[in-house]
Amino acid sequence: MYVYDSYDHHIVRERVAQFRRQTERYLAGDLTDEEFLPLRLQNGLYIQRVAPMLRIAVPYGLLSSRQLRKLAHITREYDKGYAHFTTRQNIQLNWPQLAEVPDILEELAEVEMHAIQTSGNCIRNVTSDQFAGVAPDEITDPRPYCEIIRQWSTFHPEFAFLPRKFKIAVCGSEQDRAAILVHDIGLQLVVNDAGETGFKVYVGGGLGRTPIIGSLIREFLPEADLLSYLEAILRVYNLLGRRDNKFKARIKILVKATGPEAFADKVEQEWAQIRAGETTLTQEEIARAKSFFTLPAYQADAAQDLTSLKAEHKAFARWLERNVRSHKQPGYKAVNLSLKPTGVAPGDVTDQQLEAIAELADTYSFGEVRATHEQNVVLADVREKDLFDVWQKAKANGFATPNIGTLTDMICCPGGDFCSLANAKSIPIAEAIQRRFDDMDYLYDLGDLTLNISGCMNACGHHHVGHIGILGVDKKGEEFYQVQLGGSASNDASLGTVLGPSFGRDDVPDVVQKILDVYVEKRQPEELFLDTYRRIGVQPFKERIYAKAS
Repeated sequence: MYVYDSYDHHIVRERVAQFRRQTERYLAGDLTDEEFLPLRLQNGLYIQRVAPMLRIAVPYGLLSSRQLRKLAHITREYDKGYAHFTTRQNIQLNWPQLAEVPDILEELAEVEMHAIQTSGNCIRNVTSDQFAGVAPDEITDPRPYCEIIRQWSTFHPEFAFLPRKFKIAVCGSEQDRAAILVHDIGLQLVVNDAGETGFKVYVGGGLGRTPIIGSLIREFLPEADLLSYLEAILRVYNLLGRRDNKFKARIKILVKATGPEAFADKVEQEWAQIRAGETTLTQEEIARAKSFFTLPAYQADAAQDLTSLKAEHKAFARWLERNVRSHKQPGYKAVNLSLKPTGVAPGDVTDQQLEAIAELADTYSFGEVRATHEQNVVLADVREKDLFDVWQKAKANGFATPNIGTLTDMICCPGGDFCSLANAKSIPIAEAIQRRFDDMDYLYDLGDLTLNISGCMNACGHHHVGHIGILGVDKKGEEFYQVQLGGSASNDASLGTVLGPSFGRDDVPDVVQKILDVYVEKRQPEELFLDTYRRIGVQPFKERIYAKAS
């Protein structure tokens, strides 16, 4: 993983000292709420429903065991003993005291972490595939390019005050596991017929109030031109993006208004002026970035035949099937640690669990883990001969639930329990669904299925792209839930269709059950939920769910 140089350490320490002075001035009454607002947002600090919320940056989801232990210490010392993994692969603390936030940032700086640009109208954390570097279908490891973008965008003076927040995702595999089509910019690594590495460039995707799937504006961008082309896109957006209405300020609105082709033309015109300038990436710079992501010391004797262990331990066999993925290195696997046991808010981990994950990483995965945008954690490099030990220890610490990719592996925002923007609570809905659908054999029979929950239209829970999406809505002060079907965040990205009138909280598990019943009745052999939905459409689901009311 990337290691700070002296310059990195210096600027992060300077930022902490600067924010400490700003916080002290605010608490002393020398700064108003309005004056303090942009300063705290620049350091990842929100004022939420019951307390401040601090969002900590985890570049492309990569964490070391040392950083995990520091996070465990911070949650214990400054918060309520737990942290929350987000859909941007970041980590949030929900209960810090404002006066102590500079101390938290100072402790984070000790392990090369910070909260810079995790909020505000700037380029946010670049996200990527949690299996980067180990996925068998990988074309090129995306992490060096993510790191190049991170270094370029952090403190970029021209893009510090964009019309709205700006999100970039990079995927290096054939299968999109970074949801690139619902980002402001989505980059797909490709190799052209000449053997040259480059990117397909998608622009104008995003969720929230106006969900839109991104448009392809360039089939092949040479890797050397990555930053100059990104700069051209952002310049066009910075110049033409609306600033009079925050709900119309995202680049997706601009791309939709101009049309993708016209927007692409404007980018090409801008790019022509800056291409081959100082932001052109040299092979030496690309090689420098790649030098931080070299292969670990894989062992030749890592393989093990697990047939007898699977026969002896059915739960282990289930875990292998759902939570363990193939690896490009013979004898190794990538392990998903599920953060979705029943009764726990999706993505939440305690301080003790953070330390347990750090121990697992040190013992079995070269001291590193990855956060996923589905709010789980991955040990990317586990020897097959260690899988049984990892399963036992994961089980003992509460993250061996074998539900990865199933209905209960749901994405869920913090919702109305914490977020001041939420219209409804999300976590109780997630728990009600977890408790209703706790039969693993039934979940396995349903197959791969995504269920995403958001507490408001800002869509932090990605409800638009869940096969089943649930959105909290407010009706005259009461919480209701709208259901959408048919969304996808993968290569075949699509937005869900609203089923109809919303439901009360207690009705949601029954509605989900009826949706699943229709699927089971209508599916063809080997057909997954999304395929069945796309074949039969929304009407059969409507008829079943609203039949009683009609």
